Amino acid sequence: MAIRFNPPSGWPQKGRAFNHGVVAGEGRTIHITGQVAWDGQGTLIGAEDCEKQIRQCFANVENILAAVGGTLSDIVSLTIFFLNANDLPTIQKVRAEKFTPENAPASILIQTPGLVISELLVELVPIAVIPHARYHDPKW
Repeated sequence: MAIRFNPPSGWPQKGRAFNHGVVAGEGRTIHITGQVAWDGQGTLIGAEDCEKQIRQCFANVENILAAVGGTLSDIVSLTIFFLNANDLPTIQKVRAEKFTPENAPASILIQTPGLVISELLVELVPIAVIPHARYHDPKW
């Protein structure tokens, strides 16, 4: 199990879903390619709607993790790229719905001028560590 911590010298989280440090527990490390708001057919979900897009990104991550026995709580590090500063409250709201202070990853938000295609507003790049007891090879 990961150890998540916030030293007294760290800045306050103010209800935001992240931890300053995460010590990954024993398990299989899963590096996930950047997830954008494309569904399984490659269709963009939520054109011009950051909330719909980030929810699709998280759904994609959940599906990838489930394929090997993982859940969002196994994420130890999360990088979020986003375009518009005005979308930051929405991104933080959805992230807070997906993680509690007890299972939140170390996290970074990066505002960028663009992603791979212009319609994309947000991209998630997680790293997860799935405990050996739950990990299984993908089957299909």
